Amino acid sequence: MEYIERQISETVKEASTCFPVICITGPRQSGKSTLIKNTFPDYVRFSMEDLNVREYALNDPIAFLGQTDKGMILDEIQRTPELMSYIQGIVDENPERKFILSGSSNFILLKTISQSLAGRAGLFELLPMTYQEASESYSGLTLDELIFNGLYPAIVAGKNKAKFLYPSYVKTYLDKDVRDLIQVKDQTMFNTFLKLCAGRIGSIFNASEIANDIGVSSKTISSWLSVLEASYIIFRLQPYYENTGKRLTKSPKIYFCDTGLACYLLDIESPKQLSRDKMRGPLFENFIVTEALKSRFNQGREGNIYFYRDSNNNEIDLITSRHGVLDGIEIKSGMTYNTSFETVLRKMDLLVKGPIGTRTVVYTGEMENTAGEIKLVNYRNLRFD
Repeated sequence: MEYIERQISETVKEASTCFPVICITGPRQSGKSTLIKNTFPDYVRFSMEDLNVREYALNDPIAFLGQTDKGMILDEIQRTPELMSYIQGIVDENPERKFILSGSSNFILLKTISQSLAGRAGLFELLPMTYQEASESYSGLTLDELIFNGLYPAIVAGKNKAKFLYPSYVKTYLDKDVRDLIQVKDQTMFNTFLKLCAGRIGSIFNASEIANDIGVSSKTISSWLSVLEASYIIFRLQPYYENTGKRLTKSPKIYFCDTGLACYLLDIESPKQLSRDKMRGPLFENFIVTEALKSRFNQGREGNIYFYRDSNNNEIDLITSRHGVLDGIEIKSGMTYNTSFETVLRKMDLLVKGPIGTRTVVYTGEMENTAGEIKLVNYRNLRFD
């Protein structure tokens, strides 16, 4: 299958004219290497996963990095963080040299880059594909098939299937790399933690509650969650609470970076099973929220997406910040429109401090209205500026 152009590509190209080093992080198999190879086809590529390459790089870093005066691509750079200081010396001495670094652990990379390459590197995050990127390949899929499959490039391109990819992903990556970072010895305990997180998609995250279920401290749970977040398995959606005069929820919600992986952890084995599962609504919400996050990352921006909830049960599922203007989105997995969907959005300007932009209800029905004060949009046509 031909390469599917990633929306972040133009942003990365533009940044490469401003920085000698570009670093792209994201979950394993999100397409980082393919993106870099197609965006910088003339650069020489080395993978730090290759033991021979890694040994050469560590034993003689100056010779390794001096193999070419063209641009160099170093995949999985977190395997050789020692190279960062040498790269710093090279680009300080010769700003025309270009390096493209990729890695699957934000935890390790950001720490190393902040020490060695501060001000010299443009940082970007690549999550699995957006629905817009996958729309041609996924045009014939139902919503349940879309959520069940997820948006990892191998599945979108037809090179793998959800029933094979996600079990392998958990066994070869989560059970190894992530568990090693967390340093938990009991694999069953770690797997239970993952499943409990999946069961709380779209809910306020309560570390004490999960700690009690597993039998560890809430501090341990918070530490584990931070590593999962740095490894791009989950992310925390923060509440919007600039209006401090109200009693607002100040704890985050949790979502997974891909719904296909979440389905696997929830023991959902087919789109048909998903269609009647109690988690279908939260998983649809997860899909929409993740699309907003991907859109921000693909533009080279910070996440800057939120939710709103107060003590009077007013809740807005998603608030996005666009050039200082706040857009509100209500997410409904049903196909039938109801005027109650608009209730909180209509009083958003009374609840949220800041200039209000668009207000949108996104759902799975076919009827749309983009001309009114409250826009009604089918999920296939939702766009984030």
